[in-house]
Amino acid sequence: MTISILAFDEKTGAYGGAATTGSLCVGGWVLRGDPESGMSASQGSLPSTMWGNEVLALMRGGTGAAEAVQQITSADTGRAERQLAALDPEGGTGHFTGANSIPVADARTARHVVVTGNLLASAGVLDACLDGFLNATGPFDTRLLAALDAAARAGGDSRGLLSAALLVVSRAQPPITLRIDHSETPLADLRSLHQRATSGLYGDWVTYVPTLDDPQRSVPFTATNDPVTPR
Repeated sequence: MTISILAFDEKTGAYGGAATTGSLCVGGWVLRGDPESGMSASQGSLPSTMWGNEVLALMRGGTGAAEAVQQITSADTGRAERQLAALDPEGGTGHFTGANSIPVADARTARHVVVTGNLLASAGVLDACLDGFLNATGPFDTRLLAALDAAARAGGDSRGLLSAALLVVSRAQPPITLRIDHSETPLADLRSLHQRATSGLYGDWVTYVPTLDDPQRSVPFTATNDPVTPR
């Protein structure tokens, strides 16, 4: 009941995922990832959050995405109700769509990109999502948002859309993890939240926090120009 995209950006070394659905809380259910494991999207009529975590653990240990997906899905007797996509730290992809997934359900791939969806208005939604990402220009995170917009224009979830999420992780930057859990306009709201989170004083502040590549970063950011720092 979801469409999602996972991608690796060779230019920045970032991994990203975006998802939208006609139900609630797509970010909490579907997207998982970190710079040392890659990304996962676990969805379906009865999604397994364990799948999302377990495939990341395998990829962190060196298993490629396709093999990791095969191992996780083959061990679950309930796999017919579920769908899984994975992107490993090398940019490799893997995906699985259970036999009982509600049509239209399938996947699309390109270099360092995998799109999966179920309960879609048509198979063209998958193609539109992939093409929307590949043809977009600008920063990696906005290209992921463009992919969701393209999927929605092609029909999206056959029920309409109620939630959307974006997750971008990198060794060099703090994570971007944004969720719209319930809205009549989740994609517009996600774009608005993204703009607020990546600009102005908040956008400046996040450049000062620790990252994997600079875990002891502590350049002072003074309270006089910092009205938005979480405390």
